[in-house]
Amino acid sequence: MIFSGTDDLAVLFLAVLIDLVLGEPPARFHPTVWMGRHISFVEKWSPKKNLLGLLAGLSIAITLPAIWGTGAYFLSLWLQDVNSLAYILVGAVLLKTTFSVRMLHREAALVRGHLDQGDMEQVRARMSSLVSRDPSELTAEQATAATVESVSENINDSFLAPWLFFALFGLPGAFAYRMINTLDSMIGYRGVYEHLGKASARLDDLVNLIPARLAGLLLVAASGILPGQRIAGAWRIMWQHHGRTQSPNAGWTMSGMAGALGVELQKVDPDIGYTLGEPNRPIEPKDITRAVQSMYLVALFGLAIALAVAYARGSIF
Repeated sequence: MIFSGTDDLAVLFLAVLIDLVLGEPPARFHPTVWMGRHISFVEKWSPKKNLLGLLAGLSIAITLPAIWGTGAYFLSLWLQDVNSLAYILVGAVLLKTTFSVRMLHREAALVRGHLDQGDMEQVRARMSSLVSRDPSELTAEQATAATVESVSENINDSFLAPWLFFALFGLPGAFAYRMINTLDSMIGYRGVYEHLGKASARLDDLVNLIPARLAGLLLVAASGILPGQRIAGAWRIMWQHHGRTQSPNAGWTMSGMAGALGVELQKVDPDIGYTLGEPNRPIEPKDITRAVQSMYLVALFGLAIALAVAYARGSIF
């Protein structure tokens, strides 16, 4: 049966191990890449304006996660019918494709390395993998802050939320979550997708309400253990500044990180700009490493919680 909590403990643990040791599979074999292609195909033929755009967007936001979640459900059933070992091995490989810890670390470390070398051309070239803003005019300080922001914001989307959805709903939950999040990243913003992407953006906000707040609390807890961070600052700034971002979820971890480090994180934009934290000291490249350390400790806490939830689910069902 699909709610086999004991098997899911092994699936989750092995998936994390695969991520840390092997990283991402080739793009042609990556389900998240396939999700992006699925979205692009549907988006191409969808109306994008006014009521028709809103209705098409609502249909996309409901239908695409349902398709991928249903596919994962029946695949899980089939694998478990084969035997537990097949489910654990294949399930771990599939689950790994819905999250990433190592890649986030790798991208942040590459930016840190180029900053240490003073190679701003390479820094700006790498920034497109971390942020959506135009990197062409970023200073070293701005690039450092943007990297810290990206690491802290992606703590939730990149791994904590997929783990929690897997713990609660198995592979269908993880795949449905990843499709929802991919929809938001591709069409869930203003401009040409103002109408088509509205439902996807709102659904992503909804499914991340609890995981994002949990991620913020875990980050605060991590700041009380890690060197160079302050738990009092993390707690205070998170509560005071989390509502300053346009997203109702992103501000929890970003403001918590700003407070933990005692720095100011700022996005200059007339429409969606924000300032998080207080400039107690200038931000420095070493703060990228501190943010990555927080990411790993939050991952450890989050994995323990997800394993406990998966075990509880297995005990109930």
